[in-house]
Amino acid sequence: MIGGAEIGFIGVRTTNNRGFTSEELAEQCADKIISISDTADPVIQQQARAFRGRVAKLVQVYLDQAVQSDRTTVYNALQEAGQPQLAELIRRL
Repeated sequence: MIGGAEIGFIGVRTTNNRGFTSEELAEQCADKIISISDTADPVIQQQARAFRGRVAKLVQVYLDQAVQSDRTTVYNALQEAGQPQLAELIRRL
């Protein structure tokens, strides 16, 4: 503990020649939101894992929507900048 605050686990995750998928990010997010004690009752652990899975799916839906929304913003900016071909490439992603 430092200054009355407990220091958590620090980990590093990487990908190879790509960014993280929305599913991978959603799983990481759910892991941060919901921790499951190894010493908890097995029934509680099972319920917590099921809940964490549902949270991950919900986060993934919103991440996918955020990606699509950002692409729409970039598409419109490229159209307004007189770059319709580039805008169309972005739209197809």
